[in-house]
Amino acid sequence: MVKRTDGDGNDNTFPLLDQYVHYMQAVKERSVLTMKEYRYDLVLFFRFMKRDRGLIPKETAINTIDISDTDIDFIKKITSDDLFVFMIFLARERKASAATRARKAATIKSFFKYLYQKRKMINEDPSYELESPKVGRRLPKYLNLDESVKLIHTAYDADSVSAKRDYCMITLFLNCGMRLSELRGINISDIRDDTLTVIGKGDKERTIYLNDACMRAVSEWLEDRNRYKIKEPDALFLSSRGVRISHQMIQNIVKKRLGEAGIDARNYSVHKLRHTAATLMYKYGQVDIRSLQTILGHSSVATTQIYTHVDNAALHDAVNRNPLAGLKPETDEWNE
Repeated sequence: MVKRTDGDGNDNTFPLLDQYVHYMQAVKERSVLTMKEYRYDLVLFFRFMKRDRGLIPKETAINTIDISDTDIDFIKKITSDDLFVFMIFLARERKASAATRARKAATIKSFFKYLYQKRKMINEDPSYELESPKVGRRLPKYLNLDESVKLIHTAYDADSVSAKRDYCMITLFLNCGMRLSELRGINISDIRDDTLTVIGKGDKERTIYLNDACMRAVSEWLEDRNRYKIKEPDALFLSSRGVRISHQMIQNIVKKRLGEAGIDARNYSVHKLRHTAATLMYKYGQVDIRSLQTILGHSSVATTQIYTHVDNAALHDAVNRNPLAGLKPETDEWNE
């Protein structure tokens, strides 16, 4: 049986899955990257279902199972027990974290809700009572101020033909808190004086204000950019081939510059630079939570609140500021 691909050429798919993805992108305005993850989750689920139902040999590697023949009749036979068994498979065989399992559970619930409520193609929703694993909320990792300064200096002083580009990207990450996809998608025409328009999650447009450091970095990069054989004139950040830089290349550059700055790149990623920007703005710039929400492009302030953590030194200082801290009842002394 000939496999159909998902557009990236990685996984086979089937019509109802394609229709669901198109619906979520067009109507629900989910981003391309989000739907790529949803598609991956559903492909894995239906591959598991074919193997679990004995439709292919048990020893078949799950990533080679063809699901292009999946139809509504097959889907109608899926029960809540099947979903439960799949979650066990994720935990035991795939060793998936609680966060990963929670995302896959959310994807499955979204898909069956679409078939049940929007398409009216199934008589009941087997995922209705599917529980999502509890995910503990962890404080985001971030660079401290000294590390951030060192990373910027390292990128600026780098002895490479791409130094100005790398410095500009890292400066924007650390000052503006933008996402990787937002930075990659910047066009020169998106910059107006000291403002930058980016397209965030769900194709939502927002304006980012550029401070002096960002303006200088962009200006220096644009001057250096003219040395490239430009094939995409409006793309701000280019590869050596003159085309818009890729997601993977941006990630590799950040990892490289982190290592050069003496920072363990295994503990940090591009997204950690977004955490860093948010933390520095809140901690040192005393930016209020609502303003921070707007800057980061969060739809809910609850998402932004994770960045309002303070470090142990600040907590220690807060306790010492308690007016009772200097009280010595055994001597009746009061040190203020």
